[in-house]
Amino acid sequence: MGNMKAQLVLMAFVVLSSGVTFAITGQATYYTVYVPSACYGSDQSPFPPGPLIAAASSDLYNNGAICGSSYSITCNGAASGGSNPCTGNPTVTVKVVDLCPGCHQNSFDLSEQAFAKIANVNAGRLTITAKKVSGIGEELEAAAEIVQVV
Repeated sequence: MGNMKAQLVLMAFVVLSSGVTFAITGQATYYTVYVPSACYGSDQSPFPPGPLIAAASSDLYNNGAICGSSYSITCNGAASGGSNPCTGNPTVTVKVVDLCPGCHQNSFDLSEQAFAKIANVNAGRLTITAKKVSGIGEELEAAAEIVQVV
């Protein structure tokens, strides 16, 4: 029985670490007042340098389940059309630290610093593609949950 559990853990780890990611198409705006945040209150210690952070729309926020997750955000263009505001390197990785209750579905409100890395801030609103960036720790936790079910 122990050998079977070990095989299940290995299979779950392989599946979870296969690199399969789902892209979210949405919009991005930016904000400048970062605390208090819905995830961490006034504690800024979980914020990465920059700060390269984001607030997630209510559908993505999911009662705080997204807190602490990292996303790779890529600028696809201005939401209003017109000239392309995206920079030459239009992708940034951000950590979700807040809720954006006024954001459109599947959207992020980026820190001004994160927004400026991918586009001219004068654009105001972008169309984006977002992909969750997972780490080995998340994959191991998911594998452990699968084994507990078995």
